[in-house]
Amino acid sequence: MSRRTEILSIYARIGRTYLGWAPSLLLLAAIVFVPLGLLHAIALESQLDSFGFDSGVELAVSGLAVLAVAATGLLGEIFYTGAVSISLTHPHDGHPPSPREIAGMVSYGPLIAVDLIYGALVSVGIVLLVVPGILAFVWLGLTAPVVEIEKRGIREAFGRSVRLVHGRFWLVAVVLVPIELLGDALTALSAAFADGLLPSRFLSEWLTDTLANLAFTPFYAVAAVLLTVDRIRETDGGGNRPALRTRELSEQ
Repeated sequence: MSRRTEILSIYARIGRTYLGWAPSLLLLAAIVFVPLGLLHAIALESQLDSFGFDSGVELAVSGLAVLAVAATGLLGEIFYTGAVSISLTHPHDGHPPSPREIAGMVSYGPLIAVDLIYGALVSVGIVLLVVPGILAFVWLGLTAPVVEIEKRGIREAFGRSVRLVHGRFWLVAVVLVPIELLGDALTALSAAFADGLLPSRFLSEWLTDTLANLAFTPFYAVAAVLLTVDRIRETDGGGNRPALRTRELSEQ
């Protein structure tokens, strides 16, 4: 299979999985991103000049604010991906588990820690030199599915993601990066468009951030799970393989 055919095949599987599991994916997204959209809107609405800092301190605080906004943009995306990993790999007769069942299965501590650490690493890398942020985004992009599929701890999950991406870096990058960039770009465009239509900028930021995550983050989550499952199969062969019980997760 050529690289182009492989990439197109993965995108096709992402689309089929999204369409087949849309109700469950969107319900989980609403549970995660409605409150986090509020947090992101609060971060964007913060006005630094009201604190009266001198220029040096204000510069430092401004830098921290940029990191905070970037981090809250990623916050929840990894946690959501972990929840989607459970949904896609633990179906009942082809149907996803209920939100209550997923809530009982989520590895909250490791997944929240991975969410925060991953968001911080990518955000700092992007703010500093861009390239380190992209590298962190790709190399560590399979960590959340690893936490839930293989039930690994925080350090083990990060290391496992690096090992799974090794040798397939460009495949993982060409799938995950465009989805993330497209979602971010459309979020920004939607926010700019809605800013003049809604009476409150705060409401506009909350609404557009939440709706954008509802629309696009499921694609990212499904892509990360599919890539993780494929890489576990390729890396481990007949050894430690996830319980795959959906046709869309299997290689076509």
